[in-house]
Amino acid sequence: MVTENQLVQTLEAIEKDASGFIAASLVDLESGMTLAVKTSRTDFDLTAASAYNSELVKQKLKIMGALGLSGGIQDMLISLDDQIHLIKMVNPTTFLYLAVDKAQSNLAIVRMAVNKHISQIS
Repeated sequence: MVTENQLVQTLEAIEKDASGFIAASLVDLESGMTLAVKTSRTDFDLTAASAYNSELVKQKLKIMGALGLSGGIQDMLISLDDQIHLIKMVNPTTFLYLAVDKAQSNLAIVRMAVNKHISQIS
């Protein structure tokens, strides 16, 4: 089992590799509770973002079920005017949520940073 310290170290490694890092969390899908968090901005409510994003993932899974789609979610991208948000499924019950400043990063960098370190917690 992965320790809390290992989770935090993984988020710190992602922070170093993701240009424009704003925040990241590892989230329990069912409860929306954060298992580990890392943020560079005090004005970014990572707890609320994590909980709401768990609802987003659950709704997408319901949509997939209603459409009869097989398989699972690999990741979800939300591109805002000034930020990129990536939700990466770690396993069926846990996901990694990452937010970066769009002016300082791009999707390729974000995915590279996450994919490089996700195996440490999956």
